[in-house]
Amino acid sequence: MKIIELGEIKLIDHLAKIASAPGDNNLIIGIGDDTAAWRGGDAIQLATVDSLIQNVHFTMENLNWADLGWKALAVNLSDIAAMGGVPRYVLAALALPRDTEVEQAAALYRGMLEMAQQHDVRIIGGDTDCAPLLMISVTVFGMAAGKDILTRSTARPGEMIAVTGDLGGAAGGFKMLTENRRLPPEDNTILRDRFQRPRPRITEGQLLVKNGVKTAIDISDGLASDLGRICRASGISARIEVARVPVNPAVQRNFPKKAGEMALSGGEDYELLFTAPKKIIDRVSKLLSCPVTVIGEITAGKAGEVNLLDEDGKPVILPYTGWHHFER
Repeated sequence: MKIIELGEIKLIDHLAKIASAPGDNNLIIGIGDDTAAWRGGDAIQLATVDSLIQNVHFTMENLNWADLGWKALAVNLSDIAAMGGVPRYVLAALALPRDTEVEQAAALYRGMLEMAQQHDVRIIGGDTDCAPLLMISVTVFGMAAGKDILTRSTARPGEMIAVTGDLGGAAGGFKMLTENRRLPPEDNTILRDRFQRPRPRITEGQLLVKNGVKTAIDISDGLASDLGRICRASGISARIEVARVPVNPAVQRNFPKKAGEMALSGGEDYELLFTAPKKIIDRVSKLLSCPVTVIGEITAGKAGEVNLLDEDGKPVILPYTGWHHFER
Protein backbone atom coordinates (compact mmCIF):
# COMPACT_ATOMS: atom_id res chain seq x y z
CA MET A 1 0.00 0.00 0.00
CA LYS A 2 1.23 3.49 -0.84
CA ILE A 3 1.11 6.38 1.63
CA ILE A 4 -1.29 8.28 -0.62
CA GLU A 5 -3.78 5.42 -0.19
CA LEU A 6 -3.33 5.28 3.58
CA GLY A 7 -3.50 9.03 4.31
CA GLU A 8 -1.72 11.20 6.86
CA ILE A 9 -3.75 10.30 9.96
CA LYS A 10 -3.54 6.55 9.47
CA LEU A 11 0.15 6.85 8.61
CA ILE A 12 0.80 8.62 11.92
CA ASP A 13 -1.15 5.92 13.78
CA HIS A 14 0.86 3.22 11.99
CA LEU A 15 4.21 4.84 12.80
CA ALA A 16 3.16 5.50 16.40
CA LYS A 17 2.61 1.77 16.92
CA ILE A 18 6.10 1.07 15.60
CA ALA A 19 7.68 3.77 17.78
CA SER A 20 5.79 2.96 20.97
CA ALA A 21 8.06 1.97 23.86
CA PRO A 22 6.14 0.58 26.85
CA GLY A 23 7.61 0.83 30.30
CA ASP A 24 8.61 4.52 30.34
CA ASN A 25 6.93 5.74 33.50
CA ASN A 26 8.01 9.34 32.90
CA LEU A 27 6.31 9.67 29.50
CA ILE A 28 2.90 11.37 29.69
CA ILE A 29 2.09 11.93 26.00
CA GLY A 30 3.92 10.50 23.01
CA ILE A 31 2.90 10.68 19.35
CA GLY A 32 -0.59 12.04 18.71
CA ASP A 33 -0.95 15.44 20.38
CA ASP A 34 0.37 18.96 19.74
CA THR A 35 3.52 18.17 21.71
CA ALA A 36 5.14 15.27 23.50
CA ALA A 37 5.09 15.55 27.29
CA TRP A 38 7.10 13.85 30.02
CA ARG A 39 7.95 14.26 33.68
CA GLY A 40 11.34 15.87 34.16
CA GLY A 41 12.44 17.20 37.53
CA ASP A 42 9.67 19.15 39.18
CA ALA A 43 7.87 20.08 35.95
CA ILE A 44 6.15 18.54 32.94
CA GLN A 45 8.48 19.00 29.97
CA LEU A 46 7.16 19.64 26.44
CA ALA A 47 8.69 19.27 22.97
CA THR A 48 7.39 19.79 19.44
CA VAL A 49 8.87 19.86 15.94
CA ASP A 50 7.50 21.09 12.63
CA SER A 51 8.88 21.75 9.16
CA LEU A 52 8.12 24.28 6.44
CA ILE A 53 9.08 23.12 2.94
CA GLN A 54 9.30 25.36 -0.10
CA ASN A 55 6.51 24.80 -2.65
CA VAL A 56 4.67 22.58 -0.16
CA HIS A 57 3.95 24.90 2.77
CA PHE A 58 5.04 28.19 1.22
CA THR A 59 6.44 29.92 -1.85
CA MET A 60 8.88 32.80 -1.81
CA GLU A 61 6.34 34.82 -3.79
CA ASN A 62 4.12 34.92 -0.68
CA LEU A 63 6.72 35.16 2.09
CA ASN A 64 9.96 37.10 2.38
CA TRP A 65 12.85 35.60 4.35
CA ALA A 66 12.11 37.43 7.59
CA ASP A 67 8.43 36.46 7.44
CA LEU A 68 9.43 32.84 6.88
CA GLY A 69 11.63 32.87 9.98
CA TRP A 70 8.85 34.43 12.06
CA LYS A 71 6.25 31.94 10.83
CA ALA A 72 8.46 28.87 11.20
CA LEU A 73 8.89 29.60 14.90
CA ALA A 74 5.36 30.89 15.47
CA VAL A 75 3.71 27.66 14.28
CA ASN A 76 5.81 25.66 16.75
CA LEU A 77 5.16 28.06 19.62
CA SER A 78 1.47 27.64 18.84
CA ASP A 79 1.82 23.91 19.60
CA ILE A 80 3.20 24.79 23.03
CA ALA A 81 0.30 27.23 23.47
CA ALA A 82 -2.17 24.44 22.65
CA MET A 83 -0.81 22.50 25.65
CA GLY A 84 -1.06 25.53 27.95
CA GLY A 85 2.72 25.52 28.21
CA VAL A 86 5.66 27.91 28.47
CA PRO A 87 8.13 27.79 25.53
CA ARG A 88 11.80 28.01 26.46
CA TYR A 89 14.39 26.84 23.90
CA VAL A 90 14.59 26.42 20.12
CA LEU A 91 16.64 24.32 17.71
CA ALA A 92 16.43 25.29 14.03
CA ALA A 93 17.60 23.15 11.10
CA LEU A 94 17.95 24.88 7.72
CA ALA A 95 18.26 23.24 4.32
CA LEU A 96 19.32 25.92 1.84
CA PRO A 97 19.93 25.95 -1.91
CA ARG A 98 23.62 26.58 -2.60
CA ASP A 99 22.92 29.92 -4.34
CA THR A 100 21.19 31.38 -1.26
CA GLU A 101 22.53 34.82 -0.33
CA VAL A 102 24.05 35.13 3.13
CA GLU A 103 21.81 38.11 3.81
CA GLN A 104 18.74 36.01 3.00
CA ALA A 105 19.68 33.40 5.61
CA ALA A 106 20.44 36.20 8.08
CA ALA A 107 17.03 37.79 7.43
CA LEU A 108 15.35 34.45 8.14
CA TYR A 109 17.12 34.24 11.48
CA ARG A 110 16.25 37.85 12.31
CA GLY A 111 12.56 37.10 11.69
CA MET A 112 12.78 34.03 13.90
CA LEU A 113 14.58 36.01 16.60
CA GLU A 114 11.93 38.74 16.48
CA MET A 115 9.26 36.13 17.23
CA ALA A 116 11.43 34.52 19.93
CA GLN A 117 12.03 37.78 21.76
CA GLN A 118 8.30 38.43 22.08
CA HIS A 119 7.97 35.30 24.21
CA ASP A 120 11.31 35.20 26.05
CA VAL A 121 12.47 32.20 24.00
CA ARG A 122 16.13 31.38 23.22
CA ILE A 123 17.48 29.94 19.96
CA ILE A 124 20.24 27.62 21.19
CA GLY A 125 21.34 25.56 18.19
CA GLY A 126 20.42 23.66 15.07
CA ASP A 127 21.85 22.44 11.77
CA THR A 128 22.50 23.68 8.22
CA ASP A 129 22.46 21.61 5.03
CA CYS A 130 22.49 22.13 1.29
CA ALA A 131 19.32 21.11 -0.58
CA PRO A 132 17.59 21.83 -3.91
CA LEU A 133 14.73 23.63 -2.12
CA LEU A 134 14.49 25.67 1.05
CA MET A 135 13.33 23.89 4.21
CA ILE A 136 13.30 25.01 7.82
CA SER A 137 12.62 22.56 10.63
CA VAL A 138 12.11 23.97 14.12
CA THR A 139 12.07 22.12 17.44
CA VAL A 140 10.78 23.90 20.54
CA PHE A 141 11.23 22.75 24.13
CA GLY A 142 9.04 24.08 26.91
CA MET A 143 7.30 23.14 30.13
CA ALA A 144 3.88 23.16 31.69
CA ALA A 145 2.84 26.43 33.33
CA GLY A 146 1.73 24.44 36.41
CA LYS A 147 0.82 20.87 37.27
CA ASP A 148 -1.58 20.36 34.35
CA ILE A 149 -1.51 20.52 30.55
CA LEU A 150 -4.12 20.74 27.81
CA THR A 151 -4.57 17.65 25.63
CA ARG A 152 -6.72 16.44 22.73
CA SER A 153 -8.05 13.37 24.53
CA THR A 154 -10.07 14.79 27.43
CA ALA A 155 -13.22 16.20 25.74
CA ARG A 156 -16.49 14.90 27.17
CA PRO A 157 -20.13 14.94 25.95
CA GLY A 158 -22.02 18.01 27.12
CA GLU A 159 -19.01 20.32 27.04
CA MET A 160 -19.18 23.49 24.98
CA ILE A 161 -16.79 24.05 22.06
CA ALA A 162 -15.18 27.48 21.90
CA VAL A 163 -12.54 29.30 19.88
CA THR A 164 -10.34 32.32 20.54
CA GLY A 165 -10.24 35.31 18.18
CA ASP A 166 -11.65 34.99 14.67
CA LEU A 167 -11.01 32.65 11.76
CA GLY A 168 -10.31 32.75 8.05
CA GLY A 169 -7.77 35.59 8.14
CA ALA A 170 -4.81 33.47 7.05
CA ALA A 171 -6.81 31.89 4.23
CA GLY A 172 -7.91 35.37 3.18
CA GLY A 173 -4.31 36.60 3.17
CA PHE A 174 -3.20 33.60 1.13
CA LYS A 175 -6.00 34.13 -1.40
CA MET A 176 -5.24 37.84 -1.63
CA LEU A 177 -1.54 37.24 -2.30
CA THR A 178 -1.83 34.30 -4.69
CA GLU A 179 -4.55 35.96 -6.75
CA ASN A 180 -2.94 39.44 -6.60
CA ARG A 181 -6.14 40.92 -5.22
CA ARG A 182 -6.18 44.66 -4.55
CA LEU A 183 -7.97 45.26 -1.26
CA PRO A 184 -8.46 48.42 0.82
CA PRO A 185 -5.14 49.26 2.52
CA GLU A 186 -6.33 48.42 6.03
CA ASP A 187 -7.75 45.05 4.98
CA ASN A 188 -4.62 44.34 2.96
CA THR A 189 -2.47 44.85 6.05
CA ILE A 190 -4.74 42.78 8.31
CA LEU A 191 -4.88 39.77 6.01
CA ARG A 192 -1.24 39.89 5.01
CA ASP A 193 -0.25 39.92 8.68
CA ARG A 194 -2.58 37.03 9.52
CA PHE A 195 -1.01 34.86 6.82
CA GLN A 196 2.63 35.89 7.00
CA ARG A 197 3.05 36.63 10.72
CA PRO A 198 0.67 34.56 12.86
CA ARG A 199 0.66 35.23 16.59
CA PRO A 200 0.54 32.15 18.84
CA ARG A 201 -1.88 32.33 21.78
CA ILE A 202 0.69 31.41 24.43
CA THR A 203 -0.66 33.55 27.28
CA GLU A 204 -4.20 32.49 26.45
CA GLY A 205 -3.27 28.80 26.56
CA GLN A 206 -1.76 29.23 30.00
CA LEU A 207 -4.88 31.01 31.26
CA LEU A 208 -7.08 28.22 29.91
CA VAL A 209 -5.26 25.44 31.73
CA LYS A 210 -4.97 27.45 34.96
CA ASN A 211 -8.75 27.94 34.98
CA GLY A 212 -9.85 24.37 34.52
CA VAL A 213 -9.89 23.81 30.76
CA LYS A 214 -8.53 20.35 29.95
CA THR A 215 -8.91 20.01 26.16
CA ALA A 216 -7.48 22.15 23.37
CA ILE A 217 -5.79 22.18 19.98
CA ASP A 218 -4.43 25.01 17.85
CA ILE A 219 -6.11 25.64 14.50
CA SER A 220 -3.39 24.90 11.98
CA ASP A 221 -5.11 22.71 9.37
CA GLY A 222 -8.64 24.13 9.62
CA LEU A 223 -11.37 24.25 12.28
CA ALA A 224 -13.31 21.24 10.98
CA SER A 225 -10.18 19.14 10.53
CA ASP A 226 -8.59 20.02 13.88
CA LEU A 227 -11.84 19.51 15.79
CA GLY A 228 -11.95 16.06 14.21
CA ARG A 229 -8.58 15.34 15.82
CA ILE A 230 -10.00 16.17 19.25
CA CYS A 231 -13.00 13.98 18.55
CA ARG A 232 -10.88 11.00 17.48
CA ALA A 233 -8.50 11.33 20.44
CA SER A 234 -11.39 11.68 22.92
CA GLY A 235 -13.63 9.05 21.34
CA ILE A 236 -16.56 11.44 20.88
CA SER A 237 -18.30 13.51 18.20
CA ALA A 238 -19.13 17.19 17.89
CA ARG A 239 -21.82 19.52 16.62
CA ILE A 240 -20.92 22.96 15.24
CA GLU A 241 -23.40 25.74 14.52
CA VAL A 242 -21.81 27.29 11.45
CA ALA A 243 -23.51 30.67 11.91
CA ARG A 244 -21.77 31.09 15.28
CA VAL A 245 -18.23 30.62 13.92
CA PRO A 246 -16.42 34.00 14.21
CA VAL A 247 -15.29 35.03 10.72
CA ASN A 248 -12.51 37.59 10.31
CA PRO A 249 -14.24 40.88 9.37
CA ALA A 250 -11.75 41.66 6.58
CA VAL A 251 -12.48 38.25 5.03
CA GLN A 252 -16.21 38.86 5.37
CA ARG A 253 -15.91 42.21 3.61
CA ASN A 254 -13.70 41.08 0.73
CA PHE A 255 -14.64 37.42 0.19
CA PRO A 256 -18.29 37.25 1.33
CA LYS A 257 -19.22 34.17 -0.72
CA LYS A 258 -16.25 32.15 0.56
CA ALA A 259 -15.87 33.65 4.04
CA GLY A 260 -17.64 30.89 5.95
CA GLU A 261 -15.80 28.14 4.13
CA MET A 262 -12.45 29.88 4.72
CA ALA A 263 -13.18 30.17 8.44
CA LEU A 264 -14.14 26.50 8.73
CA SER A 265 -11.43 24.92 6.62
CA GLY A 266 -8.84 27.55 5.67
CA GLY A 267 -6.33 26.78 8.42
CA GLU A 268 -3.17 28.55 9.61
CA ASP A 269 -5.08 30.87 11.94
CA TYR A 270 -3.33 29.41 15.03
CA GLU A 271 -6.23 30.32 17.28
CA LEU A 272 -7.05 27.95 20.14
CA LEU A 273 -10.00 25.59 19.82
CA PHE A 274 -11.04 24.21 23.21
CA THR A 275 -13.83 22.44 25.07
CA ALA A 276 -15.07 22.83 28.65
CA PRO A 277 -18.24 23.03 30.72
CA LYS A 278 -20.17 26.27 30.21
CA LYS A 279 -19.27 27.72 33.61
CA ILE A 280 -15.55 27.38 32.87
CA ILE A 281 -15.89 28.96 29.43
CA ASP A 282 -17.86 31.84 30.96
CA ARG A 283 -15.00 32.36 33.42
CA VAL A 284 -12.15 32.26 30.91
CA SER A 285 -14.09 34.53 28.53
CA LYS A 286 -13.78 37.28 31.13
CA LEU A 287 -10.07 36.66 31.70
CA LEU A 288 -8.72 36.41 28.16
CA SER A 289 -7.75 39.60 26.34
CA CYS A 290 -9.15 38.24 23.05
CA PRO A 291 -12.75 37.34 22.17
CA VAL A 292 -13.98 33.83 23.01
CA THR A 293 -16.89 32.42 21.00
CA VAL A 294 -18.91 29.29 21.77
CA ILE A 295 -19.58 27.57 18.45
CA GLY A 296 -21.02 24.17 19.38
CA GLU A 297 -21.11 21.21 21.71
CA ILE A 298 -19.37 17.89 22.27
CA THR A 299 -21.77 14.98 21.76
CA ALA A 300 -21.78 11.23 22.36
CA GLY A 301 -21.53 9.61 18.97
CA LYS A 302 -19.16 8.16 16.41
CA ALA A 303 -15.57 8.91 17.39
CA GLY A 304 -14.08 11.58 15.15
CA GLU A 305 -17.35 12.75 13.62
CA VAL A 306 -17.87 16.51 13.24
CA ASN A 307 -21.38 17.62 12.26
CA LEU A 308 -21.70 21.11 10.78
CA LEU A 309 -25.22 22.56 10.94
CA ASP A 310 -26.78 25.70 9.47
CA GLU A 311 -29.30 27.96 11.24
CA ASP A 312 -32.14 25.56 10.39
CA GLY A 313 -30.26 22.56 11.76
CA LYS A 314 -29.52 21.17 8.29
CA PRO A 315 -26.10 19.63 7.51
CA VAL A 316 -23.46 21.82 5.90
CA ILE A 317 -21.12 19.97 3.54
CA LEU A 318 -17.67 21.46 2.97
CA PRO A 319 -15.89 20.82 -0.34
CA TYR A 320 -12.63 20.90 1.62
CA THR A 321 -12.33 20.23 5.36
CA GLY A 322 -8.72 21.31 5.86
CA TRP A 323 -5.11 20.47 5.03
CA HIS A 324 -4.08 16.81 4.96
CA HIS A 325 -0.73 15.64 3.62
CA PHE A 326 -0.71 12.80 1.08
CA GLU A 327 -4.32 13.30 -0.04
CA ARG A 328 -4.96 13.13 -3.76
